[in-house]
Amino acid sequence: MATLPAKVRRLFDGYEPTDLEAPDARDFVIERLLEAGEGDELAWLLREHVDEATARAWFERHGGRRLSRRSRAFWALALGTTVPEPPVLGAEIWDV
Repeated sequence: MATLPAKVRRLFDGYEPTDLEAPDARDFVIERLLEAGEGDELAWLLREHVDEATARAWFERHGGRRLSRRSRAFWALALGTTVPEPPVLGAEIWDV
């Protein structure tokens, strides 16, 4: 896993850089950057941290519940995929 540059670490106040560089932190890093990252931070994410196919797969799997509606719409266009809908809470219990 790539070392988080200083420009990216600003989004992770309170987290140890070594914890964020662990393999099991990858999804969290992707989530935070897709939601709040800016130009250079997003460029780092998609050039050095994960490839576009990995980001797209993460988005299709997790984006519906981990990103805001606005971010979901943007990243669906940017990644060339459909907008994952957030799960309907209680759907497994109630007839929704």
